[in-house]
Amino acid sequence: MPVLTCGGMRFQHRWDEDPPKPIPPDNQANLEATIHRALELGISHIETARGYGTSEAQLGPVLQKIPRERFILQTKVAPQQDPEAFEKIFRTSLSRLGLPWVDLLSLHGINNRELLEWSLRPGGCLDRARRWQREGLCRWVGFSTHGSPELVEELCQGGRFDYVNLHWYYIFQEHTPSLAAAQKNDMGVFIISPNDKGGMLYQPPATLQTLTQPLTPMAFNALFCLRDPRIHTLSIGAARPSDFDEHADAVAKLNDVDQLLPPIEHRLQQQWKKALPERWRETWDKGLPSWEQAPKEANFREILRLHNLAIAYDLTDYAKMRYNLLGQGGHWFAGQSIGNLTREEILPALSKCPSPETTLERLWAARELLAGPRVERLSKSA
Repeated sequence: MPVLTCGGMRFQHRWDEDPPKPIPPDNQANLEATIHRALELGISHIETARGYGTSEAQLGPVLQKIPRERFILQTKVAPQQDPEAFEKIFRTSLSRLGLPWVDLLSLHGINNRELLEWSLRPGGCLDRARRWQREGLCRWVGFSTHGSPELVEELCQGGRFDYVNLHWYYIFQEHTPSLAAAQKNDMGVFIISPNDKGGMLYQPPATLQTLTQPLTPMAFNALFCLRDPRIHTLSIGAARPSDFDEHADAVAKLNDVDQLLPPIEHRLQQQWKKALPERWRETWDKGLPSWEQAPKEANFREILRLHNLAIAYDLTDYAKMRYNLLGQGGHWFAGQSIGNLTREEILPALSKCPSPETTLERLWAARELLAGPRVERLSKSA
């Protein structure tokens, strides 16, 4: 596996795959150029998913012209209650790609207990995928997840998968226990969306750009992830061939991380301390109810995390995007925003927090700063 992956979500033409419509020649040419640029750089791992609209169908004609040994191909299929439906979807993936097998197959989005049960029960989706592995339709079987740290760690501890696709980067390190569990079970670790979910780093705020000098925020985040020996590859969701350039430059500095990263991390930590009071920094996430137990399923923890990042690092645009996605992301981004919740509804749910009144004030401040028009997930099909 290369340390960078060519992610196939952003270069496809559209999300609505059916009914089939012609792909504009310029879009297909851009996709083909993106794949060839990845291969030029040694980025031989290409990943897509059944839920990425036209991505598989557009990739197929390009990959069919490239010697099969030159690339490692991954697709992802969402678990289904009926394994026959799961198989039908996987067969559709192979048909769209026009290839007889894939190197890696992920159960896409094991994000909650129901999907976990569909995946792991006897005769379920994982058993079906292992059968395909024996038949030569895929070589390795893993899972992707936006689930809770507890759920992901449990899946990694079980040792039933070959690899995991998960979120982990400087501003979100909650899956660190899962990295340890994956390493213990000899699992590959694939970091998804380090640039977008890692802070919308294609358009970083000036504050973050200053703090990460002499690196860009994107280069710092990439090196921060790849410095950890438990992490094997980062997915670069490329929309055009040039999207790889900044990461290729960063990877060239991997041998220098012990000199480059500590001063940047120190500045980031100092800024965090300067922006947020000490007691709040140490206790902000203590005693919060889970979103399932919160009034109207408000995701207090995520809301406060986003507000902290906006205040400390000026990641306000990122925080607004994520805040206004709450309630629209289904099991991919669980919970709701504060909405029109009242003091009387919220305060009893904060009774286990060190300072319920302070937490309430921060929640109000988050709503004031971040609330805006609703945001939809890019893909509604998975």
